[in-house]
Amino acid sequence: MESTLHRQLKALYGGRAKDLEVQVDGYRIDAVVRGRLIEIQQASLSALRDKVRQLLERHRVVVVKPLVSRKYLIRRDRPGGEIVSARYSPIRETVLNLFQDLVHFVNVFPHPRLTLEVVLTEQEEHRITRPCRRRRGPDFRVEDRLLTDVVSRKKLKTAADLRKLLPVTLPAVFTTGELATHAAIPRWLAQKMAYCLKKTGAIEVVGKQGNSWQYAILRQSRRVA
Repeated sequence: MESTLHRQLKALYGGRAKDLEVQVDGYRIDAVVRGRLIEIQQASLSALRDKVRQLLERHRVVVVKPLVSRKYLIRRDRPGGEIVSARYSPIRETVLNLFQDLVHFVNVFPHPRLTLEVVLTEQEEHRITRPCRRRRGPDFRVEDRLLTDVVSRKKLKTAADLRKLLPVTLPAVFTTGELATHAAIPRWLAQKMAYCLKKTGAIEVVGKQGNSWQYAILRQSRRVA
């Protein structure tokens, strides 16, 4: 079932009702505005990869990726029941969390007809308590998500745009450990960031320090196969 958040983002990017849920080349597109096909993807970008690759053969495509800057969690014991808890989630995403998902999309991005727009949002997530908790699963199910605010939007079109997300304090030659420190992100996310930047030709491997690869920024971006 479509979430309220998805409908709100479609309305934000598509505007008029006639521009929403349009059939193009056998695909249902979230919105078509001034000849651009707009796809809003809350789930993994990998699920959209083949569809976007085919659409790019003939169309300009904008993929909107919402991230959660702040999330308010509202919990009920049953649908329509009383609120049993309400709190902010301690997890807060930034634009760098894009790289967590972009690793599955670097064989499509960048492309001359593709724009990737990262939208930092504030959301409400409505949860219903599960009466019988599944083994190793959460003790709730998500009933709906709502958009409460748009914090910022960032458009990415080229490898150079990705390179601009690197911290300005980063040394000319760096490891993923140093990237993690300067960007204030976990090492695992820094590794995904380095992978995406290398695959798109924004940085290159220049050596090794112990067991860690060393990278340097490529000022003239090239696409890496």
